[in-house]
This record gives sequence, structure tokens and C-alpha cells, in this order.
Amino acid sequence: MHGGILARGVLARDAALLTDSVREAGALALSLFRTELKNWTKGASSPVSEADIAVNDLLENRLRSATPDYGWLSEESVDDEARLQKRLTWIVDPIDGTRGYLAGREDWCVSVALVEDATPVLAAVFAPASDEFFFAMRGRGAVRNDETVRAAPGGELDFTRVAGPKPLVERLSRSPQDIVLHPRIGSLALRLCRVAQGSLEAAFAGGQSRDWDLAAANLIVQEANGNMTALSGDTILYNRREVTHGVLVAAGRDRHARIVEHFRNRPLP
Repeated sequence: MHGGILARGVLARDAALLTDSVREAGALALSLFRTELKNWTKGASSPVSEADIAVNDLLENRLRSATPDYGWLSEESVDDEARLQKRLTWIVDPIDGTRGYLAGREDWCVSVALVEDATPVLAAVFAPASDEFFFAMRGRGAVRNDETVRAAPGGELDFTRVAGPKPLVERLSRSPQDIVLHPRIGSLALRLCRVAQGSLEAAFAGGQSRDWDLAAANLIVQEANGNMTALSGDTILYNRREVTHGVLVAAGRDRHARIVEHFRNRPLP
């Protein structure tokens, strides 16, 4: 099916649509950044602002009007389970890292993926405050600002550039005091993209991440010669009824395999 889409040129059309829409969404988010914004809490502790809603509305208008037959799953839209019957679905986080965004920090982004049959085929992660635009198409590699990115090579476990929950990171070493944890990156999508570009050697996500946090960065990591899976090594599937995921790890392919093996022999309590 994927080959058929490529033959019809639809994926190339959608790649241009995605790029233009995410850049426009990022510009809108940046224009509202560090201004007085109404904000509130969703669920137990998830912050939302009027900027999240404005960016979501822009993306939904641009993407859905151009691809009315595609499904839609966004952090800031009411979930419509009609998406489960769609072969192609947009998965959207209008502002990933809202807490940092509202605090005036720069570690936030717009994250959008196009998923085909549970697997991302197009991805864009745009961090407007630092002017970084990550993009990937399945089978075509990944870029940051049009420059090819590659995950850090090597398979050893004695590395230092790692981010994620401290208890997970400490379980990589027999001497936890030797681990130097990378400063927290508020956006999970951006944290994972740092693996794709090689500035982090590995990154973990604790449980409770959602499709919209992960789908775009997942493809970017994969296309940068990395791998991103559940800690068990199982492939992450998207656009399912359940959109919440457990503990995940991303790294270059060889190192990722070593990390998965390590935790298989030392399972989490």
C-alpha cells in the first residue's frame, strides 16, 4: 500500500502540506510566546493555554480541509473513534511542552505525524524558539533544517549524554553516581529528536506518554539510523483505541539493542 501511495505522488503532496502547515503553526505559537495567555489545567495536572487551542485550530483547518478522508488524533481535540477505521491519520501535538512554553522556556515544539496502518510515514517537529525544523519521510532519511541528521554511533553502555527519568537512567550503570543526567527537556518530542541529531546518545520516556508525544519523533529517530521502541523492544503502534504507552527508549540502532538487552536481563521492579 505504501508503494501505491508513493506512485500516486500523494505522500509527496502530503509532505509539502505538512511542512507548510507546521511552519505556519510554529510561527503562530511563537507570536504568542511570552505574552499574557489564558491557561487552565486539563485532567489531573496537564496545562493547556489558549495558544495550544489556536495552534490546534490552525493545524486542523489546514490539514483536514486538504485531506478530508484522513483520520485525526490531537491532544487538544475531542477524540473521534472514526479514526480507527482510517488507513491514514494525522497525529498532532499543537504545543508539546506547554508547561515550558508558559514558563517562557524554549524547549517546546509543534509535533505532527501522518500515520499509515499504525506506522508513521511522515513527521515534522518544529521548535520555533530555536528555529529547528526536523522532518522525516519513511525510507528517505531525516533532516534538521534541511541537513541530514544521524543518531550517535556505537553500542557501548558507558555513555554520558542521556536524558529521561533518573531511576531509568541509573539502572543502566552499576555505579549510578557515574551517570550525568542531561538537563530536562520539557518537550518529549524534542528530547527524542536530540537523539536523532546525535546530541543525546539515548533518551527514555517514562510511562503515560501518548501517541501525539511520540509519533513524529519516532519516525525521525528511525530515519536517523536510530531505533525507538518499548523498553521490551516491542514496536510502538499508533492510532489504536488506547493511545497511552509504557516506558520507551530511543538510541542509535546498536546502542538501542544493547539497552533493550540490558533491561531484559535487569527488568524494572
